[in-house]
Formats: sequence, structure tokens, C-alpha cells
Amino acid sequence: MGLLDRLFGRRVHLDPALSGRLDAWSGRPEADLSEDFDATRYVVVDVETTGLDLARDRLIAIGACAVENGEVVMADSFEIVLRQDRISTKDNILIHGIGGEAQREGLEPAEALLRFLDFLGKSPLVAFHVTFDQTMIKRAVKEYLGFDFKHPWLDLAYVMPGLLPQFAQRYRALDDWSNYFEISNFARHSALADALATAQLFLCALPLARDKQSSCYRNLQDLEKAQRWINWTG
Repeated sequence: MGLLDRLFGRRVHLDPALSGRLDAWSGRPEADLSEDFDATRYVVVDVETTGLDLARDRLIAIGACAVENGEVVMADSFEIVLRQDRISTKDNILIHGIGGEAQREGLEPAEALLRFLDFLGKSPLVAFHVTFDQTMIKRAVKEYLGFDFKHPWLDLAYVMPGLLPQFAQRYRALDDWSNYFEISNFARHSALADALATAQLFLCALPLARDKQSSCYRNLQDLEKAQRWINWTG
């Protein structure tokens, strides 16, 4: 590895077809984060990984679904498994259910990530506990596509207690909020199933946000920042 590689990370050489698709995605117009909720397509995402170590574990699967016009668009959903050179542990497989054969037969990571970007477009992202999903996707994109994935994210783990502060100390996990709103999850720890449950929670948040005169993604980002500050100072 050369000096520049050590300083700036491994350089990725994509074949022309992949590079062209990446350029096309990069050239798409950015989303207007000040548009009304009903005028914006959102993508809710969840990931499965080989473990919880943000620096060492690997991205196995991405699940995502679109929210548009106040609805979860089931026909506009996405799920993909990235091919793994090393199969994750048996204990890890028991959590997400993606077995060794499925991991070995997944798509090449660069292709899988480009398909995710094609699905995403420039729609703003929503997740629960964003730091994990964001870090794992960003690391994989850097490793296999060679660029810094900078994209707007919204974390419902902070938005929900900001909207319902009376439950801020009681409800911390996605399961807590799902139980409160009676959201079912047909396959917990499946990336797509968890994304769908998170999308339903996002839909529960929107009317609550409107009640607080928040009508766009940027307003919710401001609410998230305020709640992070409250958590940090509290």
C-alpha cells in the first residue's frame, strides 16, 4: 500500500459501468428538505451486520422501504445481501437468520451498494439509532465504491421522545415505541422487517409533528438536535 493510500484510505478502481452508474447517482438533484411531508419521498433503512463493532464488523444486508404521501409504499421496497468472504458466527446468524450459503451467494458488495443507491436516489433517510446504520453503510460505501457517503439522516430514537417527552425516560428502544403504537413486526432482526416497522413509527410521528407546527424533514432534524442536547445535558 502506498503513502497516499495509507493517508487517505484504499483507492477503489471501479469498472467503467459501475463508475458511470455512480456518477449518474451523484448527479441527481438533492432533495428539498423544506418541502412538506406529503411532497417528499423518504427512505427508511435498517441493516444487518456481523456484529456490533462499528470499526471491525461488516455489513451483511440492507433493508429499506419508501414512505410517500403519508403511506408506506410496499411496492417501493428494497432488500439485498452483500457477499461475504468470511461467514459470520453461528450466534450472529441466529440473530438475523442470514445463513452461510446466503452470505456466500450474496451480490458483490460494489454492485449491492450501487443498487441501494439507485433505490435511494437522493431521498432523505430515516432510521432508528442512526449512528449504527449510518456508520456501517458509510464504511461499506467508502471501502467498495471509494467515496464519502454524505446524506441527510433522521434518527427516530431522538425524534420520538422530542414529540412525546412524557415517555422519554420510559421508551428507549424500537420495540418500546412499537409496542406503544401497536406496530407489529413480522420478523424482528430482518433488515426489511425492521425497516417496515420503523417506517410505521415514522408515520405515527408525522401527525404529532404537525401538531407542533413541524411540517418538513428539516423541522424534524431541528427537533432531533434539540433532543440530543437535552439528553446530553440531562
